[in-house]
Amino acid sequence: MKYFDFHTHAFADSIVERAMSGLSETSGITPATDGTLAGLMNVLEKNGIDNAMLLPIATKPTQQTTINNWAASIMNDKLYCCGSVHPDADDAVQEVERIYSLGLCGLKFHSEYQHFRPNDSKAFPIYRKAAELGVFVVFHGGWDPFGGDEPLASPKTFADIAEKFPDLTIIAAHMGGIKCADEVEDRLAGRYENLYFDTGVVANYISDEKFLSIAQKQGADKILFGSDCPWDHPENEIALINRMPFTDEERELIFHKNAEKLVGRQLH
Repeated sequence: MKYFDFHTHAFADSIVERAMSGLSETSGITPATDGTLAGLMNVLEKNGIDNAMLLPIATKPTQQTTINNWAASIMNDKLYCCGSVHPDADDAVQEVERIYSLGLCGLKFHSEYQHFRPNDSKAFPIYRKAAELGVFVVFHGGWDPFGGDEPLASPKTFADIAEKFPDLTIIAAHMGGIKCADEVEDRLAGRYENLYFDTGVVANYISDEKFLSIAQKQGADKILFGSDCPWDHPENEIALINRMPFTDEERELIFHKNAEKLVGRQLH
């Protein structure tokens, strides 16, 4: 079986120690890597993972250029990268065009770090440009240790933008939202042709029964294997998917074929 981990993180060496210490302390999670690119590649190799998608996040408008340049510089035939724009950046739409020209695969948003709801109209010009260019968007979904009691990126917000932007390919990470499984199943699963889920870190937050119920409604052709490494070990999500009564064809879709379809422009 081939594996394409569609949800991974690493940091540039200049910021990795500061970033990892802060995130680890707040989340209470013992990370699977040291947060470096080398650490991520070691985990991928250990788990027999053929390809991965790196998802950097511009937590300030001033960070997006630097982050996207770094992401473009580290892409190779094993590691694919998204870019990131901040919804408050004056040049966010232009940066989407530059992200496309750099060969990056998509856009990553994290509402709890960027302080906006996915269905906030200030982000709509960004989504329109992404749809025009055929660039997918990846959102953190649901609860996060850095957020409040009510997630900013809720299933309702994803339903809103899936309806408003039917030509935009949307990936709601964490099976549509951490600690939002019932609402995901009711509002999202199987309802939108342009909406994918990834499995990042869900092995720690969802029962096998609920995962299967959502997956069966969503369809294997709209689910992406992801681990959220270093915040979980890829083997946990691999084991979760393998425990499900999927057919071999459905496993192929989830583990790598759906991802390969989405990154078709960048495939080597």
